[in-house]
Amino acid sequence: MRLPKYFHYAGTQRTIAGHGALRKLPGIMASLGSSRPLLVTDRGVQEAGLTELVLSVLGASKPSGNQENAITVSAVFSDVPADSDTHAVARGAAMFRERNCDSIVAVGGGSVMDTAKGIRMVSTLGGDDLSAYSGAGRLQETLIPLYAVPTTSGSGSEATQVAVIKDHDTGRKISYTSPYLIPDAAVLDPLMTVTLPPLMTAATGMDALTHAIEAFISLAKNPLSDSASLQAVELAARNLPQVIINPHDEESRLQMAVASHLAGAAFSNSMVSIVHTLGHCAGSVCGIPHGICMGILLSYGLEYNLHMIRSEISLLLLPLRGKAEYMETKPSKRPEAVIASIRGLAGHLHELTARQYPLRFRDVQRTDGSLVMEPQHIPVIARLALGDPSQFYNPEQVDYHDMVRVLEAAYWGYALDQGLVKKGHQK
Repeated sequence: MRLPKYFHYAGTQRTIAGHGALRKLPGIMASLGSSRPLLVTDRGVQEAGLTELVLSVLGASKPSGNQENAITVSAVFSDVPADSDTHAVARGAAMFRERNCDSIVAVGGGSVMDTAKGIRMVSTLGGDDLSAYSGAGRLQETLIPLYAVPTTSGSGSEATQVAVIKDHDTGRKISYTSPYLIPDAAVLDPLMTVTLPPLMTAATGMDALTHAIEAFISLAKNPLSDSASLQAVELAARNLPQVIINPHDEESRLQMAVASHLAGAAFSNSMVSIVHTLGHCAGSVCGIPHGICMGILLSYGLEYNLHMIRSEISLLLLPLRGKAEYMETKPSKRPEAVIASIRGLAGHLHELTARQYPLRFRDVQRTDGSLVMEPQHIPVIARLALGDPSQFYNPEQVDYHDMVRVLEAAYWGYALDQGLVKKGHQK
């Protein structure tokens, strides 16, 4: 295990997890002086009835007699796209100011969380130009309170110091990183995820698994992030198929919520690598959902880095497959067994979702059957990925040709040729 000479770990929020955890939210908000929140969500969450559930708990539709915990939701902003963008942030910030809000409650998945973080930045600091705070460490002051209630078990955004928001002018997804972006509190209640459809459950679950695994192999890994990563991998591998087989299994849903949260905390501190480098850009260029990109690219990212991190990858077999299989597998074969296990899990999800969950980019289709990604998109994605900062945390050096090779393998579904990879760079 690599032990860095120096590392910094940020994790300062309150986390409330369990059956009925949502009922704790009003008291938490009152303890931090919040009484007029903007509730940020999306239409899908609204249609599932989850927004109304949170409003009810907060006392907006059925106020409680306890004035100390009285919360009046000043406005609901639901105009959040599938991928958070600067336009949505500007609209939400305008509503925050117009309705005289004092805090934000984010109810949704990763896009909602990132949008809420963007609204939080501009509402606290003024203006509408998010780019002034892009990159790592440029944000250096306390922001208005943010309370996160995730409705998916994937992004882990409720635990992270990171927001990824698309800039419409450049078409690029921009990262914002600061400990001040971590929500003040995260509420993990399985009731908020039981309505998640099988395909979205699979995609977001693979997103969580990818966060955990990339955090474990990243160049910025550290002992604290490693601990969270390994626990997240075990919980996700054990519970993800179960919540698709039995969507109303609240115990497994809670385990997945905790897995996602731990994975978010891990990658927030250790960063991610080539899977996210390419996934961010495939999402930007083709509009493929982030979780789908992660599930398709994860095994290829490990293959690409295999020669650099065989020892780290070997350790993942234990949380993925359990002690018996780990001990029965020869140490020299464990890295390949990890990759095979991940592909096996993806194949299982493919079958459990009636083959809706895609195994390669070639299989991602629109409702009319047309392809979302075509071969001509690959060089466009690779060129865009050259500007994604996550590549700098990848164990192996990456260039344009490397990215094209990985994308081509993931597009057609063939294993990445290990003969093309040698220590330090591609041939």
